[in-house]
Amino acid sequence: MSIFVAFEILGTIAFAISGAVVAISKKMDIFGVAILGMTTAVGGGILRDLILGITPPAAFQSPGYALTAIAVSLLVFLPPVRRLLHWKEKLYETALLLFDAIGLGIFTVIGVQTAYIARGELNAFLAIFVGVVTGCGGGVLRDMFAGTPPYIFVKHFYATASILGAVACILLWNIGQMPAMLLGAAVTLALRLLAAYYRWSLPKAK
Repeated sequence: MSIFVAFEILGTIAFAISGAVVAISKKMDIFGVAILGMTTAVGGGILRDLILGITPPAAFQSPGYALTAIAVSLLVFLPPVRRLLHWKEKLYETALLLFDAIGLGIFTVIGVQTAYIARGELNAFLAIFVGVVTGCGGGVLRDMFAGTPPYIFVKHFYATASILGAVACILLWNIGQMPAMLLGAAVTLALRLLAAYYRWSLPKAK
């Protein structure tokens, strides 16, 4: 297994957990939990591939990622896990924040890498746009399916962390793809967690 594949699997698991946790909080049944977990995990990648003209999207060419997301979601649905989440509301909030932030960081830089591979060059605007779509797209679909305002529009700065992580990845690209991706993901993760901890927010309409 290459480190890139391991990176994608980790992001898939992280986003699947965040999607499943949201579904459980909305009292969805086992099917809803599985669908929301899968959508969160692969939705951003599907949007990314459609933008880049990759058809069918990778999620359908290699269904292992979608199946992994479903399996993880079903694991989260198990009664002992649900009881643990319901037992402490703080644990639920922490789990959602942490796994969502991990997935955001990983899929943002995977989006940058996919744009580079698809174009054969690093077009900064395209790479940043695709990186943010990959990182945030699944979460937007998750929130729409769950009937809540998309997280990226109401919670601290979420998409902004993804944008800055993508920019960091691009600026460091010449030192090597993997170091640039690791550092870009770390920037996104750190900013997302710091924003949540210190309650950083962008200006809101009143």
